[in-house]
Amino acid sequence: MLKRSLLPAVLGATLLMTAGQALAANPHDGAWVSVEEKSYWSDGNLPKGFKLTINLKFGDNKLEYHSVNTTGGREFKTDYLTSLDGTPAIFNDQARFNQVSVKQLGPDEFQILKMKDGDVIVGEFWTFRPDGKTLVRRGVGKSPEGRSKAYQETFVRQ
Repeated sequence: MLKRSLLPAVLGATLLMTAGQALAANPHDGAWVSVEEKSYWSDGNLPKGFKLTINLKFGDNKLEYHSVNTTGGREFKTDYLTSLDGTPAIFNDQARFNQVSVKQLGPDEFQILKMKDGDVIVGEFWTFRPDGKTLVRRGVGKSPEGRSKAYQETFVRQ
């Protein structure tokens, strides 16, 4: 039996641990790096040296997305902030898209639509694997030339 003088300390520590767990980051937060060997595009044109790092931060009905593509020695950045309820948000600084919609389909699944004036140009689905270390995104996108391709890209937690 605990001494009465220790009981407040034990209760306080338990409350701190419980509060810390409640404030813990989303399990999908963090940096995700592409794995070229486990990725493909249906047109066979996955760039040699494909290198994409995605940083995700989930909040209460929101996603902060930042990515850096360094394939081929050039750097291309993408940023957006959106809700998780499918409501289109502005997608700035992109030639091909001006809207993005993210809808959470389940605890580990998301639908992402990249649009130009409401027309879907890229539709993709993200699946976070149960291992907590793998993200797979699958989709279909239309190139600026009007040619569509399917893709599957695998990412690992950095």
